[in-house]
Amino acid sequence: MPGRHVTDRQMRLFMNLRRYHSPAIAGAKAGFSTAAAYRIEKDPRLPSQKKARRERRRADPFADVWDNEVVPMLKAAPGLRPIAVFGELCRRHPDLGDGTRRTLERRIRAWRAVNGPDREVIFRQEHPPGRMGLSDFTEVADLGVTIAGELLDCRLYHFRLPFSGFEHAHVVLGGESFVALAEGLQNALWALGGVPEQHRSDSLSAAFRNLGADAKEDLTKRYEAFCAHYGMTPTRNNPGVSHENGSIESAHGHLKRALADALLLRASRDFDDLTAWRGFVDDIVGRGNLRNAKRIDQERMALNKLPVRKTADYEEVNVDVTSSSAFTLRKVFYSVPSRLIGHRLRVRLYDDRLECFQGSTPIVVLRRGRPRPNGKHGHVVDYRHVIHSLRRKPMALLNLVYRDQLFPRRAFALAFDALLAGLGERPACRAMVGILALAFERSCEAELALALQAALDDGVLPDLAALIERFRPKDAALPVVVVRLPSLAIYDQIATSVGEAA
Repeated sequence: MPGRHVTDRQMRLFMNLRRYHSPAIAGAKAGFSTAAAYRIEKDPRLPSQKKARRERRRADPFADVWDNEVVPMLKAAPGLRPIAVFGELCRRHPDLGDGTRRTLERRIRAWRAVNGPDREVIFRQEHPPGRMGLSDFTEVADLGVTIAGELLDCRLYHFRLPFSGFEHAHVVLGGESFVALAEGLQNALWALGGVPEQHRSDSLSAAFRNLGADAKEDLTKRYEAFCAHYGMTPTRNNPGVSHENGSIESAHGHLKRALADALLLRASRDFDDLTAWRGFVDDIVGRGNLRNAKRIDQERMALNKLPVRKTADYEEVNVDVTSSSAFTLRKVFYSVPSRLIGHRLRVRLYDDRLECFQGSTPIVVLRRGRPRPNGKHGHVVDYRHVIHSLRRKPMALLNLVYRDQLFPRRAFALAFDALLAGLGERPACRAMVGILALAFERSCEAELALALQAALDDGVLPDLAALIERFRPKDAALPVVVVRLPSLAIYDQIATSVGEAA
């Protein structure tokens, strides 16, 4: 309608100019388009004289869910994006069509303008000459996820096919490494069901030695062998040419925001274990792949076949077990069963675990640790490996280097602090070693932690004797078994009958 774009003043000027010029020239001089000029020719009324714009032409598709579902979501998670709200509503109500997305976005925008929280204010400042802001794009997403209450250094390797939009995200516990890259890329290829001709990345230190100028000799041997196994050509972006990475960097941002929205809808960032967190990520990525299923099937036809088997996605290292019933690898101290003291182990180093072998016999699987941020050694210790020796030397617990990592749960550490404060060093060490031995012998670690926490909450010191009595095996009454022996005369009858049959 002309009234939406043309003012009364422009309209009067147009009508005066129209006496001397064509509609197109008069409209141009009045400051609006030729199309608007011809519409005004048909209806010369001033905009202020025209009827007000009519209201909604169709029923509000979100009238039934706005107060009961949309508003509670917006209040519970103020940072939730409208597209995440729309996706959640579509899962709950499949009858909602794609054409209603813009309607929801407008309603949410209007609601937040009235009821939304305060937003961050950006203060514009004058920068000195010669300085400019820099943007750093990375292939990790730090989302503040916790595993069983412990903050996880959450990073993701993100793989994507630009044509079809197929995506795969691999949770990485440490920084960039060949092991994490190989494991994630290998899982992505097998989930896809084919192999592309090229694998392209930026200058990952996991794949390239970023020191030399000659790119042809810049590939690491392991990465080159990995790509050769799958028949892929390894390539990388040219330094300083940012647009070459555009097809993945934009997808990085979408994935990070989708995970952030899903965590807001979940209303918790704590997961029971790493498997639960990885399943959560796979579910979010799988939704995107489901939307692109047709294009993925189309691109899958152009991919090369997978090899017969996967290649190694681990590093192999030999270590010696010391008299501390442990070995040190990559600045991390790992405890192992004491029967392995003096033996040499072959360790397969994965991103999230260590698989230890004695020759070709698997011995133990350990959680992979990381050095501390200050550069000091990390510790991965299992109290079951040393508890038998601690029972003979309980005072060793007092100044043990890895004492904090020895306790399997936080309640045990809090209990030891309380015992030290209430009983003194020697009784506290004996009591704590006895508690750890009880957890090992009775396999009641979780229940014992709850009992310790309950005692601490009540302001009572843990009582070892009471705990032993509480977790003592239940005395079950032995069943009465009545055995009735047959008469020996039966055997004579059997022998007689057998003889007659013969």
